[in-house]
Amino acid sequence: MAVIEVKNLVKKYDKFVAVDNISFEIQEGEIVGLLGPNGAGKTTTINMILGVLEPTSGQINIFGKDLKYHKTEILEQANFAAVYAHLPANLKVEHNLKVFGHLYGVKDLNNRVKELLKEFDLEKFKNHKTGSLSSGELSRVNLAKALINKPKLVLLDEPTASLDPSVSKHIRDKIKNYVNTTKSSVLWTSHNMKEIEEVCDRVMFLVHGKIILQGNPKTLAKEYGKKDLEELFITVAREPLSLNNEI
Repeated sequence: MAVIEVKNLVKKYDKFVAVDNISFEIQEGEIVGLLGPNGAGKTTTINMILGVLEPTSGQINIFGKDLKYHKTEILEQANFAAVYAHLPANLKVEHNLKVFGHLYGVKDLNNRVKELLKEFDLEKFKNHKTGSLSSGELSRVNLAKALINKPKLVLLDEPTASLDPSVSKHIRDKIKNYVNTTKSSVLWTSHNMKEIEEVCDRVMFLVHGKIILQGNPKTLAKEYGKKDLEELFITVAREPLSLNNEI
């Protein structure tokens, strides 16, 4: 079952085309990486799926419903985490989770917050102001917030950026375990290709607003004559047209 169906999606700013007629699907229980250099259109695509930006044209169906007409209903079952989406710094960790829990209408909220504080090893920080946390601690809070409503769709924009390897692994393990347990779907952007190879079932490369190739992250590089996903990423970023000669 397709959780997301994106059809001929376009986003223009005057004459600049940020997202250029892309189409893709994400299935139930699938983790899909959306890859590409800075400015490729990844965050714009995520913001359209979140309903933050309105597409210039095209259609986004989530859970079988058109986002344009069922935004509130759809977003109750979705959530996100991003390095640029900061939680209120002056609120304590526990209060932040409760605020977002109320926004999502989470039932039995107190117990849900306790579960997340324990699961993400945040109990000792629950009365700390969120703005006082380290980047690793804050990333765990962001992920706890992203799972507060037990979403069936999670959008992650660089969720482990600037984190040390230990914290990054912790975040990856939590996300993979969540997907395995709930059969939820994830759209994940990252510049860490080893991370993407580890967690994603499929990847899509976006360049200048277009999806130019996609496939299994463990085999895609070899299909294009590259030793690994990182080398393929560099080629895609520097000279995407050269790939046409390697298909």
